[in-house]
Amino acid sequence: MRAPVEDFEPPGRRLGRAGIVIAQVLVVTLFAVLAARLWYLQVPMWDHYRELALANHHQQLIVPATRGQILDATGRPLVNNRAELVVSGDYHELTGMEDGGRKVLSDLSEVLDVPLEELQQRMRLCGPEVSRPCWPGSPYQPVTLAEDVEPSVALQIMESSGDFPGISAQAHAVREYPQGEHGSQMLGYLQPVTQEELEAREDLRTQFTGIDQVGRDGVEAVYDAQLRGTAGKRVLGVNNHGEVMEVISETSPEPGMHLITNIDLGVQKIAEEALAEGMANARPRYKADAGAAIVLDVRTGGVVAMASLPTYDPAIWQGGIDQETFDEMLSAEAGEPLLSRAVQGTYPPGSTFKVSSLSAAAENGYSLRSTYACPGSVNLAGQTYQNYAGQGHGPISLHKAIVVSCNTVFYNFGYQMWKQDGGLYPEGEPKEAMANMARGFGFGSPTGIDLPYETAGRIPDREWKRTFWQQTRENNCHRGEHGYPEVAKTDPSRAAYLKLLAYEQCVEGFQWRANEAVNFSIGQGDVLVTPLQLANAYAAIANGGTLYEPRIGRALVSADGTKVEEIEPVVRGRLPVSDETLEYLQKALTAVPKEGTARGAFAGFPQDKVSVAGKTGSADVRGRQVSSWFASYAPADDPQFAIVVLVSQGGTGGMTSAPIARAIYDGIYGFEGQGPVTAGGEDGSGPAKPLLPGGKPPEELPAVRPDGSIDVLDR
Repeated sequence: MRAPVEDFEPPGRRLGRAGIVIAQVLVVTLFAVLAARLWYLQVPMWDHYRELALANHHQQLIVPATRGQILDATGRPLVNNRAELVVSGDYHELTGMEDGGRKVLSDLSEVLDVPLEELQQRMRLCGPEVSRPCWPGSPYQPVTLAEDVEPSVALQIMESSGDFPGISAQAHAVREYPQGEHGSQMLGYLQPVTQEELEAREDLRTQFTGIDQVGRDGVEAVYDAQLRGTAGKRVLGVNNHGEVMEVISETSPEPGMHLITNIDLGVQKIAEEALAEGMANARPRYKADAGAAIVLDVRTGGVVAMASLPTYDPAIWQGGIDQETFDEMLSAEAGEPLLSRAVQGTYPPGSTFKVSSLSAAAENGYSLRSTYACPGSVNLAGQTYQNYAGQGHGPISLHKAIVVSCNTVFYNFGYQMWKQDGGLYPEGEPKEAMANMARGFGFGSPTGIDLPYETAGRIPDREWKRTFWQQTRENNCHRGEHGYPEVAKTDPSRAAYLKLLAYEQCVEGFQWRANEAVNFSIGQGDVLVTPLQLANAYAAIANGGTLYEPRIGRALVSADGTKVEEIEPVVRGRLPVSDETLEYLQKALTAVPKEGTARGAFAGFPQDKVSVAGKTGSADVRGRQVSSWFASYAPADDPQFAIVVLVSQGGTGGMTSAPIARAIYDGIYGFEGQGPVTAGGEDGSGPAKPLLPGGKPPEELPAVRPDGSIDVLDR
């Protein structure tokens, strides 16, 4: 008989009311936790995950702009671009293959004659643990595998595209230097932007792919932003496998602007040729190890030419430079060709500095109408100082003191003005008339030229001497006590002298001594100037007293010629001299090439057509041969150009530098050259033809046509 249904109980324990409540609480808790998690992900973390989502589905690529050209004043190219064929690989397509693209790269290596290992290394993405070569750009950019490929090789790859999936060949613009070594330090060069720069500067991250190059020196660096142009942007849609699905948006790049300079290519070439030949003529008697020649437009500060030797071919930077070559470029054995002697080299100016010393004397009580003793030598503060070759001229005017370059007149000025300041123990604030006048001429501070790394030079005075003493006192005191045992091994008497000198510098090295003031007056001792500073000072004398900031750049013009931005001259200041003193200086300088220390170099020069004003200089430095200077301007009666020439360890100014300047003037005005270079066509041959017709730089700018071609001015 079956039991009643209501009396049947299934096996096991019954859940009970308490269990049901617990289960309900657990379910509600789980839903609450899930809801809280969803809220956290969608509200506080919304921006974060939105950025991740966008990054997973969108990739922004930078499309570099074509870099602008650098042109001379007539429109002739100094730096331009050329197209080279580049073979590239698609990173995602190649790495997505079963063998990681090995077969394709292996076949490609045979065609390119490039080792497979190198191609594989180039396909790697750069990172902290990855050494070069590797790919520093985006994986969505074509990865550069080979540059400057022969057209026949590129054609073979493209015609066999089925054999080279993921490989492409296209034209790529690279920098070209059609003038070779001419003006290399002034023009500068390009180098890849570094990872540190990309990380430090947000503006670079939005303009560079990581493989682009930036200006590292010269006007390439100063005008980098304008020459570079504005990069374009391409936004790609990609799937979660990194495959490109579509181009979402694209902004075209804006080409860089062309830089039209004040440089005249013809004058630049003849300045370099004359400098090189003049230095060669000075050898082997002198080392003539370096030199500079500068041509300035005295009316604007425009740099018409700037030569510096030794020099180099900037094409060495193309495709990267190895460490050995870079080290050689910086080595003393190679003459440090990266160094611009014009703006970075500093040298004692010698007698070319007397224009500043004469001005200091004239503005501080010494009459321009008086005569002054010019003996062969003078004894000042117990020390004897001589003229060049010990020659005396008797009582002379300051005009003649400039013409014959009488040192003893200026020695006396330096000594007397040092005494007027109180000598070794000045009371109150000394006038420092000589030093302050030199600063007024622009010495001791950068000129402001549109070039990087300009050197300030040095104008010493009492304050500088004390600072220098504090910086060197510890070493001098050590040497004063322990001497120079390394020198004593071979030259005991010199070691004893050096020890005594070090002791004196330790105890009294802060004092501005009479001999320092005396040497200062003729641009010797601790005085250092750059050739550019001296050229700028003489340009100011020529134009009536206005100091300009020298300028390489004259205008920036857009790639289609629709936008022109002229670079206006910048006045830096005025010479702190009276009109009377300035006119006196001008007349004295005009006589130097006619009857003074430069007359030999300018023998036969048609001074009736173009009168040259100038001053020779010969500067001594302990342990080195005499350096040669000539500072000048012309025409003397209507100045247009200032020319300064320096030859380091090159002999006297009249013997070496003045003939070089003469050759440059011959070239500018088209005279039959009597100096080291015969002025003629740009190849140095043929009948003399003025490089600057009318004796002036062109007033108009070369035109850039809408198609991007340059309308070169007809000279």
